[in-house]
Amino acid sequence: MSVPAAFPANDPHNTMRASDADRDRVAEALREAYAEGRLDVEEHNERLDRTYQAKTLGELTPLLSDLPQRHTHTASPVPGPGNPIPAMPADYAPGSSVTAVFAEQKRGGRWLVPSQTTAAAIFGQVTIDLREAVLTQREVVIVANAVFGSIEIKVPHGVVVRDEGTAVFGSRSGSDRNAAGDVPITPDSPVVVLRGIALFGEVSVRYPKPKKLGKFLGR
Repeated sequence: MSVPAAFPANDPHNTMRASDADRDRVAEALREAYAEGRLDVEEHNERLDRTYQAKTLGELTPLLSDLPQRHTHTASPVPGPGNPIPAMPADYAPGSSVTAVFAEQKRGGRWLVPSQTTAAAIFGQVTIDLREAVLTQREVVIVANAVFGSIEIKVPHGVVVRDEGTAVFGSRSGSDRNAAGDVPITPDSPVVVLRGIALFGEVSVRYPKPKKLGKFLGR
């Protein structure tokens, strides 16, 4: 994990106005800390709210002060103008894929969801469970290609699933761009965009029953 280091208390940059990129860098660090179990869901949600309300770099500093301040050569030691966004772990970099060929594959539990994930089920079955996952950004894309196979995507209430895919002698079900399960939609609601094709296959979306609501990264 790469976490931007905090500014010293007397650093003049503390009064500098924070940019959207600064807030996004801190939010990403918080999401990684949550994924590692360093923050519980309440702490993560509270700090994330404070992150996006922050006006200056000094307001961002306390949000990371008790977290490991580790960084790599690809990450900047402090959130600031022009510094690159910390790199994602290689296993969860954009373009991550889950493939099942005459087999069954699952991805679930507490994991970082990259900006785009590709799922392919060819005469097989893929399950992508987002109920305890941590989104790296508010809107993520899942390219779901089911060819004589099935792909099931489990999402928690509060997540909008927008299906932009195609079905050819197949089916795509369970998503509704105007719904987020039992939780009202807000401008900050997480969005999962589904793309890809169901060719003689099935792509389905499942929300949990109300009594089994899952936790969802940050929102």
